[in-house]
Amino acid sequence: MRIQRIARLRTSAELRDYLDSLHISLPFDEGFQTEANSSLAQPYSVEGRVIGNRLAVLPMEGWDGNADGSPSELTIRRWQRFGRSGAKLVFGGEAVAVRPDCRANPRGLILNEGTLKGIAGLRTSLLNVHEEHFGKTSDLVVGLQLTHAGRFTCPFEWKKPEPKILYHHPLLDRKFGIDSTLPVMSDDEIEQLIDDFVHASVLSQRAGFDFVDIKHCHGYLGHEFLSAVDRPGRYGGSFENRTRFLREIVAGIRAEAPGLAVGMRLSAFDFVPFQAGKNGEGEPMPFDGDSYSYGFGGDGSGTGIDLSEPLKFLDTLIDLDIRLVCITASSAYYTYHVIRPCSIPAKGSYQPPEDPLVGVARLIEVTSELKRLRPQLTYVGSGYSYLQEWLPNVAQQVIRSGKADFIGIGRMVLCYPEMIADVLAGKPLQRKKICRTCSNCTTAPRYGFVSGCYLTDSCYRTRPEYEELKRIKQAS
Repeated sequence: MRIQRIARLRTSAELRDYLDSLHISLPFDEGFQTEANSSLAQPYSVEGRVIGNRLAVLPMEGWDGNADGSPSELTIRRWQRFGRSGAKLVFGGEAVAVRPDCRANPRGLILNEGTLKGIAGLRTSLLNVHEEHFGKTSDLVVGLQLTHAGRFTCPFEWKKPEPKILYHHPLLDRKFGIDSTLPVMSDDEIEQLIDDFVHASVLSQRAGFDFVDIKHCHGYLGHEFLSAVDRPGRYGGSFENRTRFLREIVAGIRAEAPGLAVGMRLSAFDFVPFQAGKNGEGEPMPFDGDSYSYGFGGDGSGTGIDLSEPLKFLDTLIDLDIRLVCITASSAYYTYHVIRPCSIPAKGSYQPPEDPLVGVARLIEVTSELKRLRPQLTYVGSGYSYLQEWLPNVAQQVIRSGKADFIGIGRMVLCYPEMIADVLAGKPLQRKKICRTCSNCTTAPRYGFVSGCYLTDSCYRTRPEYEELKRIKQAS
């Protein structure tokens, strides 16, 4: 499959023709308004706070913390760049484990009494830089994402996973080498984990964060609860049981951290895991039976969408007085093209089975449909970095037409944090800084290197890992 480089689509006519050739619709404005008039610059009120504009920094998996789970100098630098971005909503910023054995990697952050000062310092550093560049922080809202990595837990030694699972998944167990004898988490262990999430939320409030994101996405534990359809006991089977984990965490937060808002990053649909086919292109793994039952938000075919249960889940959020929801999908571990559209996959991944713009359009369409059907919530969209030069034009039209309330940006902030400020100020984009979705920021951590943009950020280009990463890619 030939994928057209976004950088070569220089005019709106060229973009429109290419979208037509893909048989997809992608909203975009041909021109872009400056800060005073742009839909992206308009304030938004939620959870009793006014957020200064419609751009958000998305939470990402960090691989640069210290062994004890505290932030390193690189972590602090990254959060300072979040502050420099100009975004007025930081939706979690970083995936932070609620205890040491919950981390997805040995360099991930952990929130406990010992790391509290350092993690609070991340927020302070972000606020200080933001105030320095933009004059005030009263309209800036900063959250912290709390997580348990579940079946992708690798907390202490690189390449030594210690998965924690809620059920044995017939495809994911095989794909990731999980032994059939591995015990599933017991209800008692889940109840202890709920207490850990509540305690971490209390610490988040002490650290000054405005809200916590109780992560339910990307195949991690919170997301796995939603597909635990054949798990027995209080936390599996029925929809009520599969949402009990969230409901009990929120009840604990309301009791022990009153006033702390709760948000949610949600994989609103899931596909069957993909694998490399004969030509290296991704293809769905075959499954037994007529219907794939483990895809929350799926239609049973493995690659189709049914929003019936996601809408029930959003109703649950409304009942719990949760208003902030960031929509994403599936998992980068087994369907990277769905969650993180890119033209060059990370080393070891399958080749894209579709043009990445198809994935971008899918995420925008699903977010728009959820917002249309459950307008009581505040929606943060995702998947925008692949749009590159066209990100501002699409983002402006999405907000202007009410398809989302905020545009969430992840990878792009690693390489070009000033993009948001440049866009709002009407400045020309710095093309050499734009994320080209080369996937180095994913390949590097897979080899134990710190996370960051090795293509455009001089901080990483001068590190020894840069030369090693080049050798690895050349060898492949």
